[in-house]
Amino acid sequence: MTALNQRKSYNGIVTSIKMDKTVVVTVTETIRHKRYEKVMKRNAKFYAHDELNECVVGDEVTIEETRPLSKLKRWRVTKVKERENQE
Repeated sequence: MTALNQRKSYNGIVTSIKMDKTVVVTVTETIRHKRYEKVMKRNAKFYAHDELNECVVGDEVTIEETRPLSKLKRWRVTKVKERENQE
């Protein structure tokens, strides 16, 4: 049996950090066309809450669904999986 309040979560790449405590995360999904079976990529952008402003463009992060935080923000960064190399 699954939990009643299971939240959606996605893995994606941070593409913008220009806002305060907000990052834009691009999630790429690979799907197969129902009829032609061609493999396609779909991109979706999500505005996610980053409380500590710790994300950098290029980081791979996990985002989780949450209550509406602003007009566009309905996600929050839960974990930074891989850091972008900074030199």
